[in-house]
Amino acid sequence: MAKDEQDPAEGEGEGGGKKKMFIIIGAAVAVALILGVVAFMMMGKGDKKAKKEGDAAHTEGAAAPEAGAHGAPAAAPAAGGHGGASAAGATGPAANIFPLDPFIVNIYDGQELRYLKVKVELEMVSPAIKAELDGRLAPIRDSVLILLSAKTLQDIQDVQGKNTLKDEILGAINKNIPPGKISKVYFTDFVVQ
Repeated sequence: MAKDEQDPAEGEGEGGGKKKMFIIIGAAVAVALILGVVAFMMMGKGDKKAKKEGDAAHTEGAAAPEAGAHGAPAAAPAAGGHGGASAAGATGPAANIFPLDPFIVNIYDGQELRYLKVKVELEMVSPAIKAELDGRLAPIRDSVLILLSAKTLQDIQDVQGKNTLKDEILGAINKNIPPGKISKVYFTDFVVQ
């Protein structure tokens, strides 16, 4: 009888041990899978960056001989042609964009307060202006926040109101830096709740 009591106890211990082993193995496989996915994602992004840098270097290297060999006619397609626009679109404008952190303010809709979330990006006339914008970031953000919080839902509800707001933001920024250094204001996120 004592032997019968020990056998079921040992059976439960072995069954519990097998369950624990399966759980540990399952957890290890899950962790390995997650690490593999993360490593793949990181390697994939690195390849894209290297490819973009390689393409940019290749494009710049190919553009310089054409401009020297063909002179002024090569510059004309770059300004308005299809081939030059794609090369300029890949390196030029992206280097001239200065993203600001999102703005979240309360606006009044006539009955209640609502939230406005706006992500603004500025197009600079040259990349050299970035240092000046970084140095004046606090006054620029302050001016835009004051401007946004003074708006009502009716002011920004339609396309015309949004375009007017872009012009007002450009004017507010130009009060903090010399005018003409920012050419355009873009909304990359515009949410009212």
